[in-house]
Amino acid sequence: MMSTSNFLIENINKAITRKEEKEKVARKILEKVKDGDVISAGSGSTSWIAIHLIAQKMKQKGLTIQMIPTSYEIKLLCDCLEIPTTTLGAHKPTWGFDGADEVSSENWLIKGRGGAFFREKINMTNSPITYILIDSSKKVEEFGKANKVPVECSIENLDYITKELEKLGGQEIELRKAISKDGPVITENGNVILDVKFEKITKELEKEIKMITGVIESGLFIDYPVEILSE
Repeated sequence: MMSTSNFLIENINKAITRKEEKEKVARKILEKVKDGDVISAGSGSTSWIAIHLIAQKMKQKGLTIQMIPTSYEIKLLCDCLEIPTTTLGAHKPTWGFDGADEVSSENWLIKGRGGAFFREKINMTNSPITYILIDSSKKVEEFGKANKVPVECSIENLDYITKELEKLGGQEIELRKAISKDGPVITENGNVILDVKFEKITKELEKEIKMITGVIESGLFIDYPVEILSE
């Protein structure tokens, strides 16, 4: 009988699109993996593939690796693949990897389609370097045109937050709805997500959004220590 974790992993694997292209990108991370590393493991489909590949290398080479997952989903995957996990409270990452929904020419990122950007940002700020695994479609000339910016916030202050986001130039503000259930997406931190279109994204916008009372975090990652890995 299939275990619960294996059942979930099999279903997520089936849902990955452009899998062959993403695997080519994910394989680039393998040369970074060294014995004794503590790796911050981002969420998303390319990260999912990378973790599978790292697990294979660990078994083949007999490596001792620990991972700091950015979501329950990634923690479950690591447990299933027998990759030891730890926390930021116990260890500092040697390095990390993650994906992105959009990347500018200055390496600014929009992340958060999967809803785990709060934990991803915490891990990234604690990692000396984070490798961003993307396909060519994620590189854009006009930053913020293709994707809305997710904003995780307290549900108690939604009206105020919405008005303040509008003052910052926010448009088409939508409460992210859950799929196959009624109501909004509830994050792993017990909050909701607003998806916001901005006509222009400035270097200060990430900090300006964060200053709104009730905002937990945004999916803007501006001037973080990242290196882009793509095809």
